[in-house]
Amino acid sequence: MDHRKLFQPARIGAIEVANRVVMAPLTRSRADEAAGDIPGSAMNIEYYRQRSNAGLIISEGTQVSPAGKGYMATPGIYSDAQVEGWKPIVKAVHEAGSKIVAQIWHVGRITHPDLTGGAHPVAPSAIQPRTIAYTRNGKVDVPQPRALSVEDIASVVDEFRHGAANAIRAGFDGVEIHGANGYLIDQFLRDGANKRTDSYGGSVENRARFALEVVDAVIAEVGAGRVGIRLSPVTPANDLSDNDPQAVFGYLVEELNKRGIAFIHFVEGATGGSRELPGFDYAWARRTFKGTYIANNGYDGAMAIAAVESGRADAVSFGRMFIANPDLVQRLKRNAPLNTPNPQTFYAPGPVGYIDYPTLESVAA
Repeated sequence: MDHRKLFQPARIGAIEVANRVVMAPLTRSRADEAAGDIPGSAMNIEYYRQRSNAGLIISEGTQVSPAGKGYMATPGIYSDAQVEGWKPIVKAVHEAGSKIVAQIWHVGRITHPDLTGGAHPVAPSAIQPRTIAYTRNGKVDVPQPRALSVEDIASVVDEFRHGAANAIRAGFDGVEIHGANGYLIDQFLRDGANKRTDSYGGSVENRARFALEVVDAVIAEVGAGRVGIRLSPVTPANDLSDNDPQAVFGYLVEELNKRGIAFIHFVEGATGGSRELPGFDYAWARRTFKGTYIANNGYDGAMAIAAVESGRADAVSFGRMFIANPDLVQRLKRNAPLNTPNPQTFYAPGPVGYIDYPTLESVAA
């Protein structure tokens, strides 16, 4: 047995995991879009099965409504057909000895009507982000969004609740609420996107209200021990910013701690970039939050082992490394060479760059 803590069993809220290596949520754009953004093809099942050496898999982002979709061929979690599509994936993961939670998301203003069946993007405020969307018509500018009314906000909260309930119906072990990377929940939290003057804008408490309403709705549906959230306090992803991340995310962490959720999954620094951006004290968050702290962003094996051994994190998630190395846990244990991911196939349809990366076992055979 490997006695390093990263490879030891743990409990994440109500979820027992075989190790502390987490597969991060990874958009791969391989759902059946024509059928209604349905996952569950043989290829999808094999992709997740291959990576079920992770203690916990966090699914790719699954939109909670058609309007919450921001990328081509991403799966949903709002229809019965989507629930049925997820069932064989979850079953395959469980049979391989891993656990899996569904990441539920709404992209807010980071979309285009070409992706949402004509629905206009929505956001806390009608501020157009400086970014583009990839659609069947190529790269297009993201339009100015429509500001959500208070009634609209209540409806979106209910969409998250419904998505969480559907995840449990599909057999998932829990859910991760996507509150990171410039999508809808993050847009409410940060003052670069939220200029509201009602109870959802202005003060830190008001800007955190939507996030906490979503968390409370999901907890009521599935139980706090099966709920996590992903946060990225300082990332500039999707044209987002805040004047005082420590204040808003510090308040949020304290409120999440009171609710007893299973985990917070932190993107430390800029998503996919520098870990050194100032503005938020992750060590403070680790001390303050009594649930599982999952660290993410640019970790290699040695960094992950050190972070968990020292107690700086309870678990570590890997993204691109899991794309290219389906047997990542075995490779980390042995300090074995890693396959190099091919970004050209991250979002391309078909099996290439999806289920054809070699394992140590296949190379040795």
